[in-house]
Amino acid sequence: MAEYDSKTFKSTTLYAITDKMWSLNIGASMLSWDMHTGAPEGGNESRAKALAALSSEAFALSISDEMKRALEELEDVQDNLDEITAAAVRICRKNYDSTRKIPIEEMRAYQELTANAETIWRNAKQKNDFAAFAPTLTQIIAYNKRFTTYRGFTGNPYNTLLDDYEPGMTTDELDAFFAKVKATIVPLLKRITEAKKKIDTSFVNRPISVKKQKKLAALLIEKIGFDLTHGQIRESAHPFTTSFGRNDVRITTHYYETEFLSSFYSVIHECGHGIYGQGIMDGIVDTILDNGISMGIGESQSRFYENMIGRSLSFWELIYPELMAIVGDEFKDITAKQFYEAANSARASLIRVEADELTYSLHVIIRYEIEKLLINGEIDVMELPRIWNEKYQEYLGITPPDDSRGVLQDVHWSAGMFGYFPSYSLGNAYGAQILATMEKDLDLKELIRSGNIGKITAWLRERIHRYGSIKIPSDLIRAISGEALNADYYVRYLTDKFEALYEL
Repeated sequence: MAEYDSKTFKSTTLYAITDKMWSLNIGASMLSWDMHTGAPEGGNESRAKALAALSSEAFALSISDEMKRALEELEDVQDNLDEITAAAVRICRKNYDSTRKIPIEEMRAYQELTANAETIWRNAKQKNDFAAFAPTLTQIIAYNKRFTTYRGFTGNPYNTLLDDYEPGMTTDELDAFFAKVKATIVPLLKRITEAKKKIDTSFVNRPISVKKQKKLAALLIEKIGFDLTHGQIRESAHPFTTSFGRNDVRITTHYYETEFLSSFYSVIHECGHGIYGQGIMDGIVDTILDNGISMGIGESQSRFYENMIGRSLSFWELIYPELMAIVGDEFKDITAKQFYEAANSARASLIRVEADELTYSLHVIIRYEIEKLLINGEIDVMELPRIWNEKYQEYLGITPPDDSRGVLQDVHWSAGMFGYFPSYSLGNAYGAQILATMEKDLDLKELIRSGNIGKITAWLRERIHRYGSIKIPSDLIRAISGEALNADYYVRYLTDKFEALYEL
């Protein structure tokens, strides 16, 4: 596995600037991590102020005259740049051109707003009080719309926000992608609902203590291969992964005593993110390139480990004996195959993070459609609960009984992450395309059943993880599979899996 030489990049003024930005952003990320993993709520405003100051300083550097001169110096010799330096120039130039028109004082105010918004959202969700969150959300949306105007856009204003998470993606491409996905999922779900075979899921709500679930989490981390010498696991209201660079990648989960599969799969999912972050090559560690290539590619890895490994029958056969040793007699009447079938059962549900693999993208489509309406000024914030509920009824045939299980269920909007949700479905599609290529080289079922998941990780590390942000998503997926992102792999994967599972 040849390494890229970073000596040239590290000798440039651009590196010196981005190295300082990296350190400032790490400091801000650590404050954010602390806020989400148990820091006292009373200190949120003080931490938000410090976080905003660090983030604003990094932002100021990214659009500074010094940055402009450093970029121009390297762009004068663009054809002679090595791949690492050229990638750094590409990323910094894009950020500079896109954000330099945003006034620094507005960015700082926005960052302080979103740093405080998470607590406001959480309290509103706990109290089922959308009106308490609406004024803050209105401000966040107004900032995003104004920033989009500053930055400029091609076609739909939402394209600028999409590009932050999935470089090069547009609403035109996503509309076509989601149309194909929806055309497969909706009728397939109807066939499953009407199928003769019914999957027993009654046992999955049997209580498992948090203490035992933490032992299960440790077992899963070991089996999947997340390195705890360069990472850790904590608890949070909403499971997530934060990378402070390859050498410090942290994951979280949340435990529910009567829903142990929730933590079971959130741990595997976040381990997938973590393993991606821990697989970056030596030459770009602790640089601006020490990060995932895009949210979609990042989700392809978390969902690959969660769904294509963790929800396979082979994985349940692997984990079953040790799982039974931890949970004791509570599940002594349940077989590995029953666990496998229950873990893959498909049905309409209210909560995105608890949705099954088949219906998951319908939850994403709803959020995507709503975000476009908001950013294009076609709906008002106070209309959100009604529109949310109508779309759930239209796509999934169910209506949320309250806003806590409806429009308030996700943390993303409190953080201003508009344009992020489509990455989840794109990740599923990338993952299916990667799987189809991988199966030409590896016997996945046997590797998983024998516990040799490390060989799967090595394949992914060679083709994806090691590159960090050096490549762009379209080039990466083409290098792996020989073609551009193709939704056919995803819809075929879903159709084959669920037709077999339900004997359709």
